[in-house]
Formats: sequence, C-alpha cells, structure tokens
Amino acid sequence: MNASEFRRRGKEMVDYVADYIEGIEGRQVYPDVEPGYLRPLIPTSAPQEPDKYEDIVRDIEKIIMPGVTHWHSPYFFAYFPTASSYPAMLADMLCGAIGCIGFSWAASPACTELETVMMDWLGKMLQLPEAFLAEKAGEGGGVIQGSASEATLMSLLAARAKVTKRLQAASPGLTEAAVLEKLVAYSSDQAHSSVERAGLIGGVKLKAIPSDDKFAMRASALQEALERDKAAGLIPFFVVATLGTTSCCSFDRLSEVGPICNKEGMWLHIDAAYAGSAFICPEFRHLLNGVEFADSFNFNPHKWLLVNFDCSAMWVKKRADLTGAFKLDPLYLKHSHQDSGLITDYRHWQLPLGRRFRSLKLWFVCRMYGVTGLQAYIRKHVQLAHEFQSFVHQDPRFEICAEVTLGLVCFRLKGSNKLNEALLERINGAKKIHLVPCHLRDQFVLRFAICSRVVESAHVQLAWEHIRGLATDLLAAGME
Repeated sequence: MNASEFRRRGKEMVDYVADYIEGIEGRQVYPDVEPGYLRPLIPTSAPQEPDKYEDIVRDIEKIIMPGVTHWHSPYFFAYFPTASSYPAMLADMLCGAIGCIGFSWAASPACTELETVMMDWLGKMLQLPEAFLAEKAGEGGGVIQGSASEATLMSLLAARAKVTKRLQAASPGLTEAAVLEKLVAYSSDQAHSSVERAGLIGGVKLKAIPSDDKFAMRASALQEALERDKAAGLIPFFVVATLGTTSCCSFDRLSEVGPICNKEGMWLHIDAAYAGSAFICPEFRHLLNGVEFADSFNFNPHKWLLVNFDCSAMWVKKRADLTGAFKLDPLYLKHSHQDSGLITDYRHWQLPLGRRFRSLKLWFVCRMYGVTGLQAYIRKHVQLAHEFQSFVHQDPRFEICAEVTLGLVCFRLKGSNKLNEALLERINGAKKIHLVPCHLRDQFVLRFAICSRVVESAHVQLAWEHIRGLATDLLAAGME
C-alpha cells in the first residue's frame, strides 16, 4: 500500500468507522456466537500471497462484527463505560503514524514532555494538591499507565521497595526475604480483584478490611486489623482506598483512613478508576477530599473522560519512590540529558520498557471538548442514572441496593437470589440490552451502568420498560 492508496483507503475507513458509530444503535448489543465461532471462518494459516484490501474489508462484517460486543451501543449498560470520541480516535491515528517508542526523553522528546504537561493539566482539573504536579520542579508528577491494575501494582512494588530499604537501613543484617514474609497490605472487601492480584504478584499478604453498611472502608476497622497484625509481628506497609468500587460505586472514607496511613508510615494508594473522572465537576470534588494523605492516586480517563483505551492516569507525591524501585540504566538506553534533572525517562515509572504516545489523545480531547464540555458529559450520565433510579423507585416490586452517587444503579427484584439470577438470564438472553451482576454481601444484584457516549433518556426508558416486562413475565411464570 503506497501513500496514494493509503489516502483513499484511510478516507474509506473513516467513513466506515463513522457509519459504525452512528449506526451502532441498530446492531444487536451482544453477539449470537458460541465459543470457537471464528476459527472455521478464516484460513488455518496466513496467505502466501497478498489478499486484496476489498476482501479484508468485506470480512470485517462477515467475520469480525458478528462476534463483537458493542460496548458503545446506547443499550450497553454493563461493567463500567469505556470511553470513546472522534478526537481521541484521530489522535490514535497520529500516534500510530508517529510510531515512536517513548521509553526515554531522547527516544522522542515530544512524547515525554507532552505527557508530563497533560498529567499536570489533568491534575489541575481534579484540583490535586500541588505535591502531585511536576510543573514547579516539585518532587511528584504523573504518568500514563495502561490500566488501573498496572498503577496499583506499581504502587505496591514501590511501597515494598521503600519499606524494605528503610528496615534494612535500620537493621543492616536483615534480608529482603525476612522482610517480605512479614509485610502485609490492606484494602476494603469491596476493592477490585486487581488489588488482590497485585498482592499475589508482589508476593505479600493482602487482607480485606470489612466495609460498613455503605460498603465503605472505615478507620475503626482498619485500625483494628493493624493492631492485630502488629501484635502478631507483621509489618503493615500498604493500603488501597477505593473511590467508586466496581460492585456498587461506594467510596472508602479517605479522610479517616488517610491520617492512619500517614501515622503508621504506610503507603496510601487511591484507586478511583471509574469515579475519578467525575472529580472534575465541583459538585463531586468532595468525594476526593483526603487525597492529600495519599502517596499515589490513579483514575482512568479511558473509562469516562472520552479518551479511548488505553489511558490510565497515575500520580505520585514523590517520584523518586517510584523510580528508585525500578531504575535500571543499560548503556544502550543512556543519553546525554538523563542526569540533567531537567527531563523524565518514563521507562522508570512503569513495568514495560516501550510505551505509546498516549498523551496525544488527552491533548486532542481536552482541547476539543474543553473542561466545560467534559463536565457536561459527566453530568449527563449522572442525570441518566438518577432517572433510572427514579423508575426503580416507582415499581414496588424492585429495590435499590446501594446509594446512587454517579452513573451506576444497583437494583434487584425483591425476593430470592435465584429470582434475580433468572431475571438477568432473561435480560441478557433477549440481547436487547446488556447488564452484568454483582454480589453485595449475600445478595445477587443487577448493575445498571450508564456507559455509551450516545446514550439518551429514551434509551434508558426503553431499557427500563424491557426489564419491567421481563420481570412481569418471570413473576407470572410463578418464579419467586
């Protein structure tokens, strides 16, 4: 493919993408395929001679689209949103064209410097404390990770390295293995499974703190666990506080947990993967109160801030804590500016070496929407969630299971778990809308998350009428 054909095919692909997005409402939100559907549809090995581009494009609709779950459909209400916008897609095209591997400043200065500035832009939008920003030669700064899972793991590993060095400095004969077997980390029992996975990868004990009646981690429960573990000779070193849990969008009490972490010398990491985007709105910023106690903070613009995956924003108060845990400098990666103190080499801030020019997406989106446009988008989703909540309240057969704060509504039919499992099976079996469940304590609960960029009130109303109709049929069939 030469430049001339690329221009032509590129325009055709942009038209295809625009048609797909604009017509996505007409596609069935969840596919009708069984596991293994795709393999019989394509050859068993790559072609020896080139295929025609037209044949490849035809196969998109024939082979790929039948197996796609349409995350951007206005009838997709599962999981949490994954962001998408035309400016971000255009920026991704440019990222692919530049094609740099920005592991160091020298590898592509613009890639590094735009990321540093964009993270300061985002930090200011969230009103983060200045300690997290890089602009005034501070000790902190931000980095774009691939996911919140990576951010949690990086924080845990940095905290592990920091406490190990501190303990070994106080007791020179202490081995790393001796420290590791005594380290213990904490999170709420509502924390995402990626937190538990970080503990497994990091080789440390992770303990779940029982949440309160609003599914939040409180100071008293954390303090009780700390005292018990210290008495047993363990070393508490790391706490993950979740703002906007996956199950029900609950919020750990930062203002209570934070001072304990600071007093005990424990690293506090905040996981606000979904909810963090909402903190750009003044009316939701109070949910982040207590961030000043944190050592690291993370949220995903690729969930709710119109920036296509992957773009997970992470800040640290002291970047030396992060880079000190992972810094390696083989000769082939060194460059003349690395010790100047004027630049950042992001390879020291992440697990992989290579990294894409992801900050272009933030730059395009922030400039083309502006803060007010992004705030309006968040507020619309929250309003639609409250609209769905009002529908649930109007039907005495249903109940709301957790406080509705942002764009997630947890609800269920009054009755047994079996009844609600049957309702969800009917909802997803019909494939008109798509939902996923969660467990809150011992209850099976349905989650209704406002996800699509193009979702409107009419879609929410249709979804509710569909759910009500299926519930009526279920109850009429004698299911209780």
